[in-house]
Amino acid sequence: MSASPTAPPAPTPAIELRDAGVRFHARLPVWERLNLRIMAGEFITLVGPSGCGKSTVLRVMAGLQPLSEGALLSSIQSPAFVFQEPALLPWASVHDNVALPLRIAGWSRPQTARAVGPVLARVGLADAEDQWPHELSGGMRMRASIARALVTKPDLLLMDEPFAALDDPTRERLQADLLQWWKTQGFALCFVTHQVAEAVFMSTRVVVMGTGPGRIVQEFPIDEPYPRTEVFRDSARFHDCCVSVGRALRQVEAA
Repeated sequence: MSASPTAPPAPTPAIELRDAGVRFHARLPVWERLNLRIMAGEFITLVGPSGCGKSTVLRVMAGLQPLSEGALLSSIQSPAFVFQEPALLPWASVHDNVALPLRIAGWSRPQTARAVGPVLARVGLADAEDQWPHELSGGMRMRASIARALVTKPDLLLMDEPFAALDDPTRERLQADLLQWWKTQGFALCFVTHQVAEAVFMSTRVVVMGTGPGRIVQEFPIDEPYPRTEVFRDSARFHDCCVSVGRALRQVEAA
């Protein structure tokens, strides 16, 4: 009698918060006993009211904020962070801003030049590498900030409301481009936004957080294939997902 086939091992999360909490001084905890896992190559988005600790989740995963309790389990070798403001050095060219993390890591100028050029081309800034930040539009500055993260070839990209200050057409172009870069490079991505439509359009999973202290209230898998286009944005499926996530957010805010 032949043996039954062995079930494949369960996939290991790329990064996981387990019963985790953060407390600043003697104040109430930002969040406590929070459990969240991100699988390799997954795109999750955190939504929730201000003060629920979304940005703190990113800071903990990036190693910028220690836990007060619980554990952070990670197989990530190269995380990268994109903030709401592009935070470009005003005295440095686009090329030198993007090259900054490589220069800090000790790369030579010829090495950085070989790495930066293809990334600038990928984000649509090949013709702007010698420009200064003040010469760029808001969308171009954010592209430069994303390029500075991508040049490190991250296996986890953390993005804290990166498109919040952009007009709708620029925002939608960057959403589509970000999805292409994510699929091409294969990193895991944790994204924070206040826009339900943005979360639903891009993510494999939307995580709704609540306050008092911060906690995960509900999760919504977005079972829509990639690439995602305007066809999805105009579909009944997209509308239904937005309604479900929006309803969960309103319940959190009313609690």
